[in-house]
Amino acid sequence: QLQLVESGGGLVQSGGSLRLSCSIPVYTLEYYAIGWFRQAPGKEREGVACINRSGGGTNYADSAKGRFTISRDNSKRTWYLQMNSLEPGDTAVYYCAAVSVRLCTLSDASYAYWGRGTQVTVSS
Repeated sequence: QLQLVESGGGLVQSGGSLRLSCSIPVYTLEYYAIGWFRQAPGKEREGVACINRSGGGTNYADSAKGRFTISRDNSKRTWYLQMNSLEPGDTAVYYCAAVSVRLCTLSDASYAYWGRGTQVTVSS
């Protein structure tokens, strides 16, 4: 069972930026499609962004388009979520996830491996 490790969460003012990181303890990250999800209090977990195994394709939730950027560095076994223009509505626990398939999806049911989550709080 792979344990993913997130970092980079915290408290930021509205309009600010954060970069989340997630690492995976395997030497073949390039075999995995990866994604970021979030869960706000009282709400279901939702997909935010994902990137294909090859890194050639990405997918974003409407709420993330134009503000968030997902990227991966296979050599460092790490992927990132750069979040800009943050809003109070972005406050949630953010999770990274991975699955050994070619194409990514924003459906959390498709992912086999998960991190424990990192809290992001955006103050108004």
